[in-house]
Amino acid sequence: MASSSDHHMGQETMKVSRKLHGMNRDRLVTELRNDENTKSGIVVIQGGESETLHSSDREVAFRQESYFHWAFGCREPDCYGAIEVDTGRCILFVPELPQEYIVWMGQIHPKEHFQKLYEVDEVYFTNEIAKVLEDKKPKTLLTLRGRNTDSGKYTKEAAFDGISNFTVNNEILFPVMSECRVFKTEYELDVIRYANKISSEAHKEVMKHIRPGMTEYQLESLFQHYCYARGGCRFVSYTCICGSGTNSATLHYGHAGAPNDKLIQDGDMCLFDMGGEYYCYTSDITCSFPANGKFTEQQKGIYNAVLKSSRAVLNSVKPGVSWKEMHLLADKTNLEEMKKLGIVQGDVDEMMKVRLGAVFMPHGLGHFMGCDVHDVHGYPDGDKEHRPKEEGLKSLRTTRTLQQSMVLTIEPGIYFIEQWIRRALANPAQACFIVQNVVEQYFNFGGVRIEDDIAVTEEGCELMTNVPRTVEEIESLMAEGRQSNVKVMF
Repeated sequence: MASSSDHHMGQETMKVSRKLHGMNRDRLVTELRNDENTKSGIVVIQGGESETLHSSDREVAFRQESYFHWAFGCREPDCYGAIEVDTGRCILFVPELPQEYIVWMGQIHPKEHFQKLYEVDEVYFTNEIAKVLEDKKPKTLLTLRGRNTDSGKYTKEAAFDGISNFTVNNEILFPVMSECRVFKTEYELDVIRYANKISSEAHKEVMKHIRPGMTEYQLESLFQHYCYARGGCRFVSYTCICGSGTNSATLHYGHAGAPNDKLIQDGDMCLFDMGGEYYCYTSDITCSFPANGKFTEQQKGIYNAVLKSSRAVLNSVKPGVSWKEMHLLADKTNLEEMKKLGIVQGDVDEMMKVRLGAVFMPHGLGHFMGCDVHDVHGYPDGDKEHRPKEEGLKSLRTTRTLQQSMVLTIEPGIYFIEQWIRRALANPAQACFIVQNVVEQYFNFGGVRIEDDIAVTEEGCELMTNVPRTVEEIESLMAEGRQSNVKVMF
């Protein structure tokens, strides 16, 4: 039975139990109790802060900081949280708001409201942090400071007036909390499944509605509208990538300098990489398909090559498998299929030795996913010494051995980036394997990526993404959209 404190965005959206965060906190303190230095400590985490756009007073839609959300599930900005390691009791600190807040922003809730809503043990105002913590006489305050190996940025360490009066340790918490985030509970998996369900349906809507002559951003808009209107996903997990034609070979197309603004042409191959986010849990799905709904033989050949790589990895994933080996499996499958198409020639094992696969798939196979789309702790000991140095492999966001309850994306691809391929043609070690007059026929092709979200299970993996994947399934869905004459008003 749902609790009145459960999160949802409307009766038709998923209800998320606050037990999700209680279980996460329990997991965290259980790990911290293994260290004699932390048993009498208190974890202190600072939540995300309210912001305005540059120097203006225009507020930015607030999305909670991921570590703070993982532990507390609090949607308000400018909060702090504390967890007593020995007892597991948790405290939420919320801002004391001025009376004018009522006029501009709405109701000011009492502390009891937040205690009930977030199912925490105690609630105080943020200006009481030092006094409250002093009364508890902790041996140490454990604060969160560490480097995200994907972004290169550091977490924001909690700071408040009076913290200098405490003994603070900012080294222990980050690796322990990050490792907890790698392994998802069933509560967390349910939210990720929901985000995948909504995002999968949104991708299907895009496939049904796309027509040559539309602009890439119109399909981005349709995806976002479906996720929010039908699923309560106020945010997407990352900037939508809606590449058509040669834009589909640009891995992170859709950025500020190329904002999904191309007119889609008849015959274009489209690569749409988009994921909705629900309750700060992400999804990340890529669908590749022809704009006119019918694959050419050339498009079919590349698409089926990537699909074979995708399914080879999907069928091989299980606990104990190296993610680096999964990347190499995708590389090898790509090359084997491209050899059949006449794009490359020679011994595939020799191609692997000179990293020819990275010419056509320069990115990593996939990444952890959770409260961040590129989720934390891909390299627990830092990436400088442990990240591979070889082309393609150096882009892997993790090389860990897979374990049950990890959530990852599987996203092999083949891209025809002319400058990248010409660089390989200038390298004798690689050029001998590339059939130049054939590969040049693909320079206007773009690229294909197939991206699914999976959870590692006891014996294999659970596929959470549900979109058409075979050529026949895609063409059938797109034909259905045309037969029903579905239209979207833009």
